[in-house]
Amino acid sequence: MMNDAPSISGLLDTAVDAVDLARTAAFYRRTLALPVLLETPRLVAFDAGGASVLLVFQAGAAERDLTDERGTVPGHGSRGRVHFALAIPTDSLEAWRKRLAALGVPLTGEYRWPRGGTRLYIDDPDGNVLELATPGLWANY
Repeated sequence: MMNDAPSISGLLDTAVDAVDLARTAAFYRRTLALPVLLETPRLVAFDAGGASVLLVFQAGAAERDLTDERGTVPGHGSRGRVHFALAIPTDSLEAWRKRLAALGVPLTGEYRWPRGGTRLYIDDPDGNVLELATPGLWANY
């Protein structure tokens, strides 16, 4: 019976907290050139490609439940060095290295996985770990 779960289409959004929302949102705008979907004093939502969204919350702003006439969104947040990965095509790897260097964004790591795929790691202004990942590590990517 446990194998009869309804299907999942993919990961829709992921969230990180920012001590200074304006600073961290500017980092993602400048570094990744992600289009903004929504911008409020509480959060900035970025189009992260396909049907994926990166939510950057003002730290503490989403910890309490949000209830109105439409329903309730349970409180949530992140602590520590949150990690997330964005998928990039293999042929864009060198272009990303050059862009990051030109913007003065240092790589905090680079790793070539035995199964394939290369990962570039950078930190955002709040210490969250962003990974730019080429295909090859996972069986489904």
